[in-house]
Amino acid sequence: MHQPHATVIGDKLWANLKALAPQRVRPARSLLLRQGDPATHVIVLESGSTLITLAGDCGGSTLLAVRGAGELLGELAVLDSQPRTATVIAAEPCLIRIIPAAAFLLFVDEHDLLAPLLRHAIARVRESEAVRLELATASVPLRLASALSRLVDAASASASELAVRLTQTELSQMIGASRNAVGNALKPWREQDWIRTSSGGGLLVRDIRSIQSHARTQA
Repeated sequence: MHQPHATVIGDKLWANLKALAPQRVRPARSLLLRQGDPATHVIVLESGSTLITLAGDCGGSTLLAVRGAGELLGELAVLDSQPRTATVIAAEPCLIRIIPAAAFLLFVDEHDLLAPLLRHAIARVRESEAVRLELATASVPLRLASALSRLVDAASASASELAVRLTQTELSQMIGASRNAVGNALKPWREQDWIRTSSGGGLLVRDIRSIQSHARTQA
């Protein structure tokens, strides 16, 4: 897994970057960035986790990546003055800071951050390509287990259980599978109590390692 932006630019500069804007709270499932929108700002993700999705021609969406605390969101579009290439949705409640594009570009210039940020962006593109290859070739249980694993890895919660606030239909769209196929993949995991339906909606992941192991046997 790649390093977060906070590690790439260092703790001191990360703190200075955060100081450029006030902290804001965004609830789970809220839209943070929209594919195709102009790049007017970047988002500093202080806590929580987000889904990076790509809309297809037929209206569905593909899960490209999951990002956690210590990441910048939407920085590449600002750096090259192009529209957003993906949509970002809060997977859980998030604390963010919204940095205007002009202020971010000045910060990057003042601290000579363009090269490390571009190297980081290239690594993320490669990661997304690997995910897309996985979606094209892996079994539904493996794709679903991988998506849930990325959510668990990026989550801010330290608890052993993680609520994934996505419906079965949304999960099926994210991994490019039918709702019935996702339901069939979830069934044995529910029976083993590795996953439950969350009282707040979505799923409660209780044992991601067992889910991963079982998914590999279904490949």
